[in-house]
Amino acid sequence: MAYQIVSFLLDVAAGLLGGACLLRLYMQYQRTGFGNPVGRLVFALSDWLVLPLRRVLPAIGKLDSASLVGAFLVELAQFGLLWLLAGRGSGLEMLPLLALFGLARLVISGLTGLMVVYAVLSWVGSDSPMADVIDRLCAPLLRPWRRIIPLVGGIDLSPLAFFVMLQVASIVLAYLQAAALR
Repeated sequence: MAYQIVSFLLDVAAGLLGGACLLRLYMQYQRTGFGNPVGRLVFALSDWLVLPLRRVLPAIGKLDSASLVGAFLVELAQFGLLWLLAGRGSGLEMLPLLALFGLARLVISGLTGLMVVYAVLSWVGSDSPMADVIDRLCAPLLRPWRRIIPLVGGIDLSPLAFFVMLQVASIVLAYLQAAALR
Protein backbone atom coordinates (compact mmCIF):
# COMPACT_ATOMS: atom_id res chain seq x y z
CA MET A 1 0.00 0.00 0.00
CA ALA A 2 2.80 2.44 0.88
CA TYR A 3 4.52 1.73 -2.44
CA GLN A 4 1.28 2.50 -4.32
CA ILE A 5 0.87 5.79 -2.45
CA VAL A 6 4.46 6.84 -3.14
CA SER A 7 4.10 5.71 -6.76
CA PHE A 8 0.96 7.81 -7.14
CA LEU A 9 2.58 10.88 -5.57
CA LEU A 10 5.66 10.51 -7.77
CA ASP A 11 3.42 10.15 -10.81
CA VAL A 12 1.59 13.37 -9.92
CA ALA A 13 4.84 15.27 -9.31
CA ALA A 14 6.49 13.93 -12.47
CA GLY A 15 3.35 14.65 -14.48
CA LEU A 16 3.28 18.23 -13.25
CA LEU A 17 6.98 18.96 -13.74
CA GLY A 18 7.45 16.92 -16.91
CA GLY A 19 4.20 18.27 -18.31
CA ALA A 20 5.38 21.83 -17.66
CA CYS A 21 8.60 21.09 -19.55
CA LEU A 22 6.65 19.62 -22.47
CA LEU A 23 4.18 22.50 -22.49
CA ARG A 24 7.12 24.91 -22.49
CA LEU A 25 8.57 23.04 -25.47
CA TYR A 26 5.26 23.18 -27.35
CA MET A 27 4.56 26.82 -26.49
CA GLN A 28 8.01 27.82 -27.73
CA TYR A 29 7.58 25.72 -30.86
CA GLN A 30 4.24 27.44 -31.57
CA ARG A 31 5.74 30.84 -30.61
CA THR A 32 3.01 31.35 -28.06
CA GLY A 33 3.80 34.18 -25.68
CA PHE A 34 4.62 33.43 -22.08
CA GLY A 35 3.22 36.69 -20.66
CA ASN A 36 -0.06 35.01 -19.74
CA PRO A 37 -1.14 32.91 -16.74
CA VAL A 38 -0.32 29.64 -18.50
CA GLY A 39 3.13 30.84 -19.54
CA ARG A 40 3.96 32.16 -16.08
CA LEU A 41 2.93 28.85 -14.52
CA VAL A 42 5.05 26.92 -17.02
CA PHE A 43 8.08 29.12 -16.29
CA ALA A 44 7.60 28.85 -12.54
CA LEU A 45 7.46 25.05 -12.69
CA SER A 46 10.23 24.42 -15.23
CA ASP A 47 12.84 27.20 -15.00
CA TRP A 48 14.86 25.44 -12.29
CA LEU A 49 15.46 22.49 -14.63
CA VAL A 50 15.36 23.92 -18.16
CA LEU A 51 17.61 26.97 -17.68
CA PRO A 52 20.66 24.99 -16.46
CA LEU A 53 20.14 22.45 -19.26
CA ARG A 54 20.13 25.26 -21.82
CA ARG A 55 23.73 26.03 -20.92
CA VAL A 56 24.78 22.66 -22.33
CA LEU A 57 21.99 21.78 -24.78
CA PRO A 58 21.42 24.09 -27.73
CA ALA A 59 18.07 24.39 -29.45
CA ILE A 60 17.60 22.31 -32.58
CA GLY A 61 15.84 24.66 -34.96
CA LYS A 62 12.53 25.58 -33.34
CA LEU A 63 12.83 22.65 -30.92
CA ASP A 64 13.92 23.50 -27.37
CA SER A 65 16.03 20.44 -26.61
CA ALA A 66 16.54 21.52 -22.97
CA SER A 67 12.80 21.31 -22.29
CA LEU A 68 12.55 17.89 -23.93
CA VAL A 69 15.57 16.53 -22.06
CA GLY A 70 14.21 18.07 -18.85
CA ALA A 71 10.93 16.19 -19.25
CA PHE A 72 12.85 12.97 -19.95
CA LEU A 73 15.03 13.48 -16.86
CA VAL A 74 11.93 14.00 -14.70
CA GLU A 75 10.52 10.70 -15.98
CA LEU A 76 13.88 8.98 -15.49
CA ALA A 77 14.06 10.25 -11.91
CA GLN A 78 10.53 9.01 -11.23
CA PHE A 79 11.27 5.50 -12.48
CA GLY A 80 14.66 5.50 -10.77
CA LEU A 81 13.08 6.33 -7.42
CA LEU A 82 10.42 3.67 -7.91
CA TRP A 83 13.13 1.15 -8.81
CA LEU A 84 15.01 2.01 -5.62
CA LEU A 85 11.86 1.82 -3.49
CA ALA A 86 11.00 -1.57 -4.96
CA GLY A 87 14.44 -2.78 -3.91
CA ARG A 88 15.15 -4.36 -7.25
CA GLY A 89 18.64 -5.71 -7.75
CA SER A 90 18.36 -5.96 -11.52
CA GLY A 91 16.61 -4.18 -14.33
CA LEU A 92 18.44 -0.88 -13.98
CA GLU A 93 19.26 -0.94 -17.71
CA MET A 94 15.52 -0.76 -18.47
CA LEU A 95 15.04 2.61 -16.73
CA PRO A 96 15.81 4.76 -19.81
CA LEU A 97 13.32 2.74 -21.86
CA LEU A 98 10.69 3.07 -19.14
CA ALA A 99 11.37 6.82 -19.04
CA LEU A 100 10.84 7.04 -22.82
CA PHE A 101 7.52 5.24 -22.52
CA GLY A 102 6.64 7.48 -19.57
CA LEU A 103 7.46 10.54 -21.67
CA ALA A 104 5.23 9.30 -24.49
CA ARG A 105 2.39 8.66 -21.99
CA LEU A 106 2.95 12.16 -20.62
CA VAL A 107 2.60 13.64 -24.12
CA ILE A 108 -0.65 11.74 -24.68
CA SER A 109 -2.12 12.70 -21.30
CA GLY A 110 -0.97 16.30 -21.73
CA LEU A 111 -2.64 16.56 -25.13
CA THR A 112 -5.77 14.97 -23.68
CA GLY A 113 -5.82 17.50 -20.86
CA LEU A 114 -5.23 20.36 -23.28
CA MET A 115 -8.18 19.22 -25.41
CA VAL A 116 -10.44 18.86 -22.37
CA VAL A 117 -9.64 22.42 -21.30
CA TYR A 118 -10.16 23.61 -24.89
CA ALA A 119 -13.55 21.89 -25.12
CA VAL A 120 -14.74 23.26 -21.77
CA LEU A 121 -13.58 26.79 -22.61
CA SER A 122 -15.31 26.59 -26.01
CA TRP A 123 -18.58 25.61 -24.33
CA VAL A 124 -18.55 28.40 -21.78
CA GLY A 125 -17.28 31.03 -24.22
CA SER A 126 -14.62 32.41 -21.93
CA ASP A 127 -12.87 35.66 -22.86
CA SER A 128 -9.98 35.07 -20.49
CA PRO A 129 -6.35 35.32 -21.61
CA MET A 130 -6.05 31.62 -20.87
CA ALA A 131 -8.74 30.79 -23.45
CA ASP A 132 -6.75 32.57 -26.17
CA VAL A 133 -3.55 30.67 -25.28
CA ILE A 134 -5.35 27.31 -25.18
CA ASP A 135 -6.99 28.07 -28.53
CA ARG A 136 -3.62 28.97 -30.09
CA LEU A 137 -2.12 25.72 -28.79
CA CYS A 138 -5.01 23.51 -29.94
CA ALA A 139 -5.70 25.07 -33.35
CA PRO A 140 -2.65 23.53 -35.12
CA LEU A 141 -3.48 20.11 -33.68
CA LEU A 142 -7.12 20.29 -34.78
CA ARG A 143 -6.54 21.87 -38.20
CA PRO A 144 -5.96 18.55 -40.06
CA TRP A 145 -9.04 17.03 -38.44
CA ARG A 146 -11.16 20.04 -39.35
CA ARG A 147 -10.21 19.57 -43.01
CA ILE A 148 -11.55 16.01 -42.92
CA ILE A 149 -14.53 16.26 -40.57
CA PRO A 150 -17.25 18.75 -41.50
CA LEU A 151 -19.31 20.60 -38.92
CA VAL A 152 -22.31 18.53 -37.87
CA GLY A 153 -25.27 20.75 -37.03
CA GLY A 154 -22.83 23.60 -36.36
CA ILE A 155 -20.83 21.45 -33.90
CA ASP A 156 -17.09 20.92 -34.40
CA LEU A 157 -16.36 17.22 -33.88
CA SER A 158 -12.62 17.51 -34.53
CA PRO A 159 -11.73 17.51 -30.80
CA LEU A 160 -13.67 14.25 -30.43
CA ALA A 161 -11.77 12.72 -33.35
CA PHE A 162 -8.51 13.91 -31.78
CA PHE A 163 -9.53 12.29 -28.45
CA VAL A 164 -10.20 9.00 -30.24
CA MET A 165 -6.80 9.18 -31.93
CA LEU A 166 -5.14 9.84 -28.55
CA GLN A 167 -6.88 6.83 -27.03
CA VAL A 168 -5.73 4.63 -29.92
CA ALA A 169 -2.19 5.96 -29.46
CA SER A 170 -2.41 5.15 -25.76
CA ILE A 171 -3.48 1.56 -26.49
CA VAL A 172 -0.68 1.12 -29.04
CA LEU A 173 1.84 2.59 -26.59
CA ALA A 174 0.75 0.19 -23.83
CA TYR A 175 1.09 -2.74 -26.24
CA LEU A 176 4.56 -1.62 -27.36
CA GLN A 177 5.67 -1.13 -23.76
CA ALA A 178 4.47 -4.60 -22.76
CA ALA A 179 6.23 -6.13 -25.77
CA ALA A 180 9.47 -4.23 -25.08
CA LEU A 181 9.60 -5.21 -21.43
CA ARG A 182 9.13 -8.94 -21.93
